[in-house]
Amino acid sequence: MSYMLLIMEEPGERLAPPEPERRRRWDVMMEFAGELEARGQLRTANALALPGRETVRLRKRGRNHAMVDGPFAEAKEIVGGFFYLDVETREEAIAIAEQCPAVEWSTVEVRKVAPCFEDTQ
Repeated sequence: MSYMLLIMEEPGERLAPPEPERRRRWDVMMEFAGELEARGQLRTANALALPGRETVRLRKRGRNHAMVDGPFAEAKEIVGGFFYLDVETREEAIAIAEQCPAVEWSTVEVRKVAPCFEDTQ
């Protein structure tokens, strides 16, 4: 089964600590990803750039097309990165999320990967 761990950050949290702490966080996250990869549980992982000028939102509804360049209005949380897991059960995905270093400074959301037509509720 596939699950995503979404690293949900509060705006401003990523750059709040001094640079040595930010680098330490990066290093422990990369070590965590390496451990998951070594166990065969990680398909891919990455951090996302902070939303800003490089962010674009697209929308098409009938004949109405819209493309809006960022940055956008304040959000309560932003997706800061993700881990795409290959595990046997939901409980295994949750156990991995509990071990994720990001739970110390962010929120880690566990989501099952499923087709958009599937009712997973």
